[in-house]
Amino acid sequence: MRILLADDHEMVRDTFAAYLETEGRAVVVTVPNYFEVKKVLASQDPFDLVLLDYSMPGMNGIDGLADTLREYPQQGFAIISGTAPSRLAHEVVECGARGYVPKSMSAKSLVNAVKFMVAGETYVPAAALEASDDPSETDFTRQFSKRERDVLSGLCLGRSNKEIALTLDLQEVTIKLHVRNICKKLNAKNRTQVALIARDAGFE
Repeated sequence: MRILLADDHEMVRDTFAAYLETEGRAVVVTVPNYFEVKKVLASQDPFDLVLLDYSMPGMNGIDGLADTLREYPQQGFAIISGTAPSRLAHEVVECGARGYVPKSMSAKSLVNAVKFMVAGETYVPAAALEASDDPSETDFTRQFSKRERDVLSGLCLGRSNKEIALTLDLQEVTIKLHVRNICKKLNAKNRTQVALIARDAGFE
């Protein structure tokens, strides 16, 4: 299968492309923004699926998706996002896209979701279907407990486990356990990578 992946964060592009190429045996073309998407679509044969980052430069959110769907009615599109609220999934599908993919998905889940959409089906993760209407909660933050979010905030600020423990009035060993769980959830090798992933997802 041929996939066009558009995202302005290089790490996201590289990670998703690696997942799809190794696990899904896909041929993946990557671009950094919406303007490059238009160039590629105008110059190449249709892709099996185009994955568009909801917040990348030029995209203009749901309006950009609607415009693209009108311009390329025979092309399948899906939205990927780490910062938009899950309720967006319903709007995306109603607009005519094949689905909505949160950036927090595991490699296996991502590949399965893409294959599902390539087959012409509509994909929306169960978490999005069950999501609350809280506009401040995103797919990225939903995977963490309140305490894990507090610890993650400390990691993003470059604080040590001891500093985070003092701030949250917890034992340092407890912080270590939270950091380990956060790394596992994000498939991150260390705290530095955790901070990079969180920032790319718009976590503050």
